[in-house]
Amino acid sequence: MDMGIAGKRAVVCASSRGLGLGCARALAAEGVNLVMNARGAETLEASAQAIRDEFGVEVVTVAADITTPAGQEAVLSAGTGAEILVNNAGGPPPGMWTDWQRDDFIAALDANMLAPIAMIQGLVPDMMKNKWGRVVNITSMSVKAPVAVLGLSNTARTGLTGFVAGTSRQVAPEGVVINNLLPGIHATARADALDGAVAKAEGISLEEARARREATIPARRYGTIEEFGAACAFLCSQHAGFIIGQNILLDGGQINSTL
Repeated sequence: MDMGIAGKRAVVCASSRGLGLGCARALAAEGVNLVMNARGAETLEASAQAIRDEFGVEVVTVAADITTPAGQEAVLSAGTGAEILVNNAGGPPPGMWTDWQRDDFIAALDANMLAPIAMIQGLVPDMMKNKWGRVVNITSMSVKAPVAVLGLSNTARTGLTGFVAGTSRQVAPEGVVINNLLPGIHATARADALDGAVAKAEGISLEEARARREATIPARRYGTIEEFGAACAFLCSQHAGFIIGQNILLDGGQINSTL
């Protein structure tokens, strides 16, 4: 299927590895030029160069913390005029509700709610002027079914979901499409960290912790960044113009619900 987005420009946040990298690679495969962002300059540039070599697209890198105003300003400056935005940032640490203080919640909100809102506010006005734009926010399956130990993530990502619910319908008349992708467990460093925490708490191996979690997923495996990237690329394509303000699960069937 021709996605119809060759030659367009995308800002992909937190994209040196993991789900963000999966999205960047899938967009590059469709001929989209990229502005890639991550905190670590070395890993970011290595990932960007691999994309340049494989897909022949233009890739600009911005090593910055997207959760900070300075980082957002740097990425927005590099991405001026971009037609596609993929919002992403690492999730906050797991824990119990008694573990967290105000500063912990503020940090989670900055990373997983306020940063993507700032990027939307920075890039969507030009998309509206040009009558075409795509925004994909990487959130979490926890906005559909809260995960008890991920209370910080539950809180911040659900806030972003509420913002998108209204905003997406306000900008849709101008040809701008905003949706959320809700990943379950994928084979990324984030999954390794969560499994590692379980292994440490229960005195089991990392492999056993992962096997236990895989057994709770109907697909009986973790997702791949390639699968996730393909879904992202479709939501950024010319074919997604009638998908507005939706929360799309990519969780291997882990969330058991009718709607």
